[in-house]
Amino acid sequence: MRIGFGAPVSGIWATPDNLAGFAASAEAAGYDSLWTFQRLIVPEGSAMDPVYHSVLDPMVALGFLAAATQRIRLGVAVLNMPYLAPSYLAKMAATADVLSRGRLDLGLGIGWLPEEFTVAGATMADRGARVAEYLDVLHRAWADGVTEFSGRFYQVPPGRMAPKPVQRPGPPILLAGGVPAALRRAGRLADGWVTASRTDLSRIGDGIAVVRAAAEEAGRDPAAIRIVCRGVVRHGAPVTVPEGGGRLLLSGSYADIRADADWLASQGVTELFYDLNWDPRIGSPTADPVGALARAEEILTELAPGGHPSPIS
Repeated sequence: MRIGFGAPVSGIWATPDNLAGFAASAEAAGYDSLWTFQRLIVPEGSAMDPVYHSVLDPMVALGFLAAATQRIRLGVAVLNMPYLAPSYLAKMAATADVLSRGRLDLGLGIGWLPEEFTVAGATMADRGARVAEYLDVLHRAWADGVTEFSGRFYQVPPGRMAPKPVQRPGPPILLAGGVPAALRRAGRLADGWVTASRTDLSRIGDGIAVVRAAAEEAGRDPAAIRIVCRGVVRHGAPVTVPEGGGRLLLSGSYADIRADADWLASQGVTELFYDLNWDPRIGSPTADPVGALARAEEILTELAPGGHPSPIS
């Protein structure tokens, strides 16, 4: 199982110096990937978690990371498709893939927050039904020659888009979602499935089974489907699950977290990235800057898959 790291994109630690410094340290430490995520707004009066209150744009942050790194893969988990026209996203993704020399992983979701649909000028209707056409437009835009598309939801006149992505036929696409229909879509249409921050990891094997069964039914190799897990790390005192009172996975000591990672691999997870943005002592806008940095540095070092990162400057 490959191990990645959530880039500093939320809260007090989401600064240019930290974004570059943690990226370099993660690469030096042997992490396989860096990940961003999207949040457009926090509705006034909502009780959303601190992680969402101040978030860098995911694709701009990936462009920044492309210049700060050499080897490590760069992913977004996730960008919501309804907020962008597919041809516009195709251009953004191709650009990020070119600037990173072929290191982009494109995680996509369908969104869930009504206020974000409003500010994006998007509609929540037919979100799931649009996915297949959306992905078709992406792949056509990345293909060689003149392409066009005429579908139920999207129209693309004949034309060419360049530059093309370095990865051919395009950056790997990972689909998010937790309901059965979304899991089946990932198996049928995408290169993999990426879990959300609220996914019940203790039952991840059930979701993986649905994804891979859908892939097999579609005539695809289920073993080739990537299973990418966002690992919300809560280092320190174990966090108990309200239902049953057991320890929440990826909480507790470093030994507990590493053991949980091994268990996730045994369930079929192919890639796990440790995400500290959900730690309120790191990813909150009101966290102590010095304490957030020290805590994040320690966790990155202790959970590193190999080697030792250089000091973060």
